[in-house]
Formats: sequence, C-alpha cells, structure tokens
Amino acid sequence: MQVMKVYRHEDYDQLKLEMPFGVTLREDNRWVVLSKKFPWEEIDREYREHFKSSEGQVAIPSRLAFGALYIQAEEGYTDEQTRRNIQENPYLQCFCGFECYTMDSPFDASMMTHFRKRISREMIQRINDLVFAPEAVATMDNPEEDDSVNQEDSEDPLSAQPTEGSENRGTLILDATCCPADIHYPTDVGLLNHARELVEKMIDLLYPAARDLYPEKPRTYRQQARKRYLAYTKKRTHTVRETRMVLRGNLQYIQRDIGYIKKMVVHGVSLSLLGNDLYRKLLVIQELRRQQWDMYKRKSHQIEDRIVSIDQPHIRPIVRGKAGHPVEFGAKVIVGLVGGYAFLMKADWNNYSESRSLKQVVEEYKETFGFYPKTILADRAYPGRENRLWCTSLGIRLSGPRLGRKSAEEKQAESKQIYQDGCDRVVIEGTFGVVKRRYSLDRVMTRLPDTSMTSIAMGFFAANMERKLRLLFAPECGWALDYDFDLGELVIFPRFPDVSAIQ
Repeated sequence: MQVMKVYRHEDYDQLKLEMPFGVTLREDNRWVVLSKKFPWEEIDREYREHFKSSEGQVAIPSRLAFGALYIQAEEGYTDEQTRRNIQENPYLQCFCGFECYTMDSPFDASMMTHFRKRISREMIQRINDLVFAPEAVATMDNPEEDDSVNQEDSEDPLSAQPTEGSENRGTLILDATCCPADIHYPTDVGLLNHARELVEKMIDLLYPAARDLYPEKPRTYRQQARKRYLAYTKKRTHTVRETRMVLRGNLQYIQRDIGYIKKMVVHGVSLSLLGNDLYRKLLVIQELRRQQWDMYKRKSHQIEDRIVSIDQPHIRPIVRGKAGHPVEFGAKVIVGLVGGYAFLMKADWNNYSESRSLKQVVEEYKETFGFYPKTILADRAYPGRENRLWCTSLGIRLSGPRLGRKSAEEKQAESKQIYQDGCDRVVIEGTFGVVKRRYSLDRVMTRLPDTSMTSIAMGFFAANMERKLRLLFAPECGWALDYDFDLGELVIFPRFPDVSAIQ
C-alpha cells in the first residue's frame, strides 16, 4: 500500500548551523560556498510538484534530497556511504540545510532510490540550464574567458553567413558517448543459462500449490543442464557446432519449464506467488527466449530491441567502434559543450543515429539560449549533405569539408580550418573522461531506467558545478597543487580564497 506524503515548504535562506563545543564552520569551505550557489528555491518548486496530498507523513525536504544526490555524484559514494557521511560531516549537513548539527541518521539509505525517482533527468536539466546557461552566455560576451575554443574561429572566412534578422552566437561542441551500466558482459549461452535457473526457481515456488495436478514434481533436468553448461564454459575455445548445441538445449529446457508454468496457471495456480520481481522476470524471459530462438533459426546475432540483461531489460547494445570497447551496454547520450559547460542534449537507451539528431539538438540549443549557435564543431558523423544545407540556411557553420568544388586556395584554407576545428573539439573528449572517471559514469550502478538517467544527468551537473566553483576561486587566489590521500592522486585546489567575493 502506497503511503500518502505531504510536503511542507521551507525558507531556503542560508541557515547558521549551530555546532557543539563552540566550534564554527569555515566560510571558505567548498560545501559552505556551494550552499550559497545552488538555486534552492527553484529546486523546491520543481520537487514539491510530486506531492499533491494535504495529509499524511511529512516528506523529506527538497534540499536534503537534491543535496544527497549531488553529494553522491560529487564524491562517488554508494547510497549507504552517502547517508553515513551526511550523518557524520557537519559541512555536508550545512549544505543540506540542517539548522543544527545532529548525529541522528538523516534518512534510510533506501530513500536514495525515491530521491532519484522524484528528481528526474528533465528536472536536473532544467536546473542545469537555469544555473549554467547564463554563465555560458557570459563567455560569449567575453570570449577571452572561454578557453574551450579558438577565438579566431569567429573571423573564419569560410563561415556561413547568418540570415537577415537573425543573430547566431556561440560555439556548440557536439559529441556522443555511452554511459555503461553495471551488468555482466552478455553472451547468449550465459543469458539462457541464467534464464533457465530462474524458471526452475519459479517452478519450485509454484509447485506446492499444484500438487493435485502434479503428484510428482515436474522434471526440469536441472542437473543435466548444469553439467552441460559447465562443460561448455570450462573449454577455452568453442566450435560453432558446440555453441549451437548448448543454445538449442537451453532453449528447449526453458520452453519445457515455461510450459509447466502455463499448465499450472490454467489449473488455477496464481502467479502472485512469484512476487513482483520474479513475475517481471518471467515476462522478460519469455521475450528473451523468442528473440534467441529467432536468431538461432536465422543463424544471426542481430535482432531489434535485443535483451542483454534479465535484471535490466531496458539496456541495449550500443555499437561505438572504439578501440578495446567496440560494443558498450548502457544509455547513449549526446552532450553539447557551450562555454566550457556540458549540456545533456539527448539520452536514450536505444541506439540512434547521431546525424539524424542534429536538428533536435540545435533546436534545443535555441530553446535554452534564445538563439542559434554560430559554429558547430562535431565529428564526421554529423556533416552530411542534409545537415550541412540545413545549417547553412540558418547561418550556422558546421565543421567539416564544404560541399561543391573548391579552388586550390579554398582547399588550403579549408584544410587549415578543419585541423583547427579538430583541435578545438578535443575538449569534449576530456569532458567525457572527467565525468566517467571522476563522477562514476563509466559504470552506472543504478538499476531502473529512470533512476539511471537521473544519475547520468546529476553527473554532468556536478561536473558543471565543479567548474563554476573553480572559476569562482581562480581569479581571487590562484591555484595550489597537493596530494589528496582520499583520492590517491594530485589535485589542484584554491589557495587563500577571498571569502568576501563569495558572499
């Protein structure tokens, strides 16, 4: 039964955290500084839309919920580590809006899943646009502050000319990447063996209610199937014949076991005995078996909407062609870098064409900033004939070779411009490296499709906020280099900040 919750709005003016033993918090601590930079009122306005009831249990405040997700992304904590560190760290409590320091647990670790459900990817994107879009526009007005692109690009003689009455501004650096999910590398034999074991577990749960139908428990041949699977996996190499024999055997085992379950249901056995989790997996296994049987008959390894994980059936194989990782399993995202800040333009679990998404991405840029970009720097997947003609009609210069015949001088100038565009575009590859290694997007640990998207969006938001904090300190104090024993690496941190500039 769902528990009704009521939400109470709170005043999000900065609170003075009361500390025991006469201890005071440092004003130059990064969490104290960040607490003054977050748009808590906007976050609260978006968050309380989930609570319509006026009666029931009081919900956890938006500042604590959003702050906990941000802390988790920033520090790379698990759900339990996030709860424990907020409980023990007064600076984190200050950031989350506590009025006084307390050793009581702020929430149960399982509440982090509910936070990710309530704070969606779309909500984080709106907050991201609200906070960082003005910063990106400021770099357009002051080009010397933007170190992500070469400023000589604005004087490029090969640039497309804007149409009358339009004003194109800024440089949009585009690229796509995959945020891998935490799953075993899927193989057909391994998936079918796991499915067989799950179906056998379901028969064990349903059989006590079907003793009248089956005086003896249906034979599943599980020991024989397990023996054949182990004999196959222990071999270093496998012939095509051996693989197909194991696949066919597992498919037959699963078909027989599902037939037992269907017969039990016909005779009145309720599938509610399985519970929600196993019932959902039963539906997934039936579709998995259909896909695998179809590929087996066609002697193919490709099928639409292919299932690669029974626990997370929404994950699809994303063919990227990267060295060492030709296929990745996770959400494919298109990211636009504007003024050094990353904006999540598109994210989907299914593989899609990057070039066909260019118009959608550019229109989203216009919706965010109010104008079209002046230049788009992208890889070779984007500058097709249709995209180039469409960008030219809007006065946008799309990187890559122009259409039509060119003179020797134009070829030389174009070659130089293409080289410079490639150098300027490299910055987005560094951004991907940062968010994957520093903000844990190289392995997304959440399991639901919506909560995984929330984790991905929060990772990019945390990277943007870190950049903003770095730029906030940099003009005032310069930088220092030191060894961080928690991270185990050299880090750059601000030295002697001017706290008056942060207020």
